[in-house]
Amino acid sequence: MLDISIVFTYLLITLFLGIWAGNKVISLEDYRTGGKRYPAWIIFAILTASYFGGGFSLGLAEKTFLYGSVYILAVWGFSLKEILIAIIIAPRMLVFQNLLTVGDVMEKAFGKQAKVITGIASILVCSGIIGAQVSACGSIINTFLGTPITISALLAVSIVIIYSSLGGIKSVVTVDTFHFCVFAFVIPLILVLGIQELGGLTSFFQKIPETHNISINSIDLKDFLIIFISFFLGETLVPPYFQRLLIGKTIQETKKGTLWSGLFSIFFFMIIGGIGLVAFLLKPELYPASALPYVVQTVMPTGLKGLATAAMLAVTMSTVDSYLNSVSIVFFHDFLVPLKLVRKNRRHELIISRLITLVIGITALVISIGLPNSIDILMYSYQFWTPFILPLFIAAIFGMRGSYKAFLISTIPGIIVVSYWNFSNLSHMRNDAMEGTILGIILNSVILICIHYAEKWQNTRNRISDSPSI
Repeated sequence: MLDISIVFTYLLITLFLGIWAGNKVISLEDYRTGGKRYPAWIIFAILTASYFGGGFSLGLAEKTFLYGSVYILAVWGFSLKEILIAIIIAPRMLVFQNLLTVGDVMEKAFGKQAKVITGIASILVCSGIIGAQVSACGSIINTFLGTPITISALLAVSIVIIYSSLGGIKSVVTVDTFHFCVFAFVIPLILVLGIQELGGLTSFFQKIPETHNISINSIDLKDFLIIFISFFLGETLVPPYFQRLLIGKTIQETKKGTLWSGLFSIFFFMIIGGIGLVAFLLKPELYPASALPYVVQTVMPTGLKGLATAAMLAVTMSTVDSYLNSVSIVFFHDFLVPLKLVRKNRRHELIISRLITLVIGITALVISIGLPNSIDILMYSYQFWTPFILPLFIAAIFGMRGSYKAFLISTIPGIIVVSYWNFSNLSHMRNDAMEGTILGIILNSVILICIHYAEKWQNTRNRISDSPSI
């Protein structure tokens, strides 16, 4: 009963904080960007809370249970990506400070039609990730408290929808900072208590079998590289992460916050992977997907068990609200407005944005209830982004400019490759990697480079032919 009370109290605190922050929103700028005045430590906290969802908690514990410590090395592909973004990409955001979405950048580089297509891709990838996290929310509450998954998901996500619709980015930042503080304390505590259950740190390391030590022999090298690359590319510069690069009060603050988040992820992935190993040592015959919940149920005393449940909800709810806020902005700014489905009217835009967030949130909740494995959903969601938009987006950030024709010709082959890969029997590790996506990215990039230089050559020829002869 105490654990249930703690979970419901946590949910009420979350709702209160979100509504409290939302009451301070008086303009569309507040709703979408929070005034772009957040310091490095806030960028660090909310960026970490955004990516550390069900996949990097329940999913990583499951994979470490199955494959051992080597899977932690594979997930560090994500950490490496965040560090490189901080060093290479974040300083370039000065050029884009007046922009709002990925679509805005693509419009500058490839034209208005590219913005609409990018908007559609953004909506698809964000919606898929929201669905995966909603499913995880329901599973967490069901596992720990025994309530039906549908009711569990409805309870947790309804709270997210309410405060996200009301306060936009201001509510999301406030609540995600709170979530981060909770899970950054509780999750390491789970590992500490789990190691104590095994007899201490020395005993823990002695009991890890050879199959689960850090050894590349525990997993095929090709599979390891594909998994590493998948995590490196999977969520690279997806809309919520890109928008986090635009809300810092200075570029330097944004760079520091992003770098801290990438470095912190190395440490935190080790903790989650350690919990997966604890689960394996406690009960090797355990169903792998239950690794993290099992350790919580086994080693956490009454009271702390409820707090651990709240922490698990924190990691999923923080991802849901970030992506929900992002997809609502994209839907309005990159889809409805360019297609002239709504008129730009600053008096009504805030109301419309709130309604869009509400409708998208409810739709995601209805569709996602009962969805299967959240990791699979994530991997398929990435395919709407990485082979399709990512190479062109990075090229645009580095100053490439081209025609809409170049944009279209570059994206279509990537889509074809990924579609063929998914509907054929070529992929043999569908649950662990994105081989087709990687091939799609390579093809997209090669074609983009070829078309870019072909257009430059053609433009040079045209200028020469148009110049007056002497």
